[in-house]
Amino acid sequence: MPTLKILVGTMYGGALDVAEQVKPLFEDAGYEVQILDQPGLADITGEDTDLALFCVSTTGSGDFPGNFVPFVRELQDQSPGLPNLRYGLIAMGDSSYGDTFCGAGRRLDEILRDQGATRLDERLEIDAMETFMADDAALPWVEGWISAQNLKVA
Repeated sequence: MPTLKILVGTMYGGALDVAEQVKPLFEDAGYEVQILDQPGLADITGEDTDLALFCVSTTGSGDFPGNFVPFVRELQDQSPGLPNLRYGLIAMGDSSYGDTFCGAGRRLDEILRDQGATRLDERLEIDAMETFMADDAALPWVEGWISAQNLKVA
């Protein structure tokens, strides 16, 4: 059974809630799913990662949540090259912050791309000013992502 790892960057639990809500969709598609709220670089460089989904909220002025900072630092410091990593990205933010809206997710996307990873389809950006419950936007996006990318294995 292929493995999907959901790597979560969250400050107040919203991104973790999204991860928990979308997990059954991937299980129904035939994946063993791991939710990682204290991710490390080894979580995406090991052979047991078939697919990754990042659920990352933005804090402050476009910053990564505290639980996600060590992962990003490790990724940047070690610069491992990730040509085999296929991933999706759900970025969460608040458009009232202007230019830094979804800044953490956008920066993560750039870092992963610079490491040679392949994003499957467009990044989902969820605006807290428009969507009260982030999973209301995430669930249909994940369903469409699984279908559009032919990710169903079961």
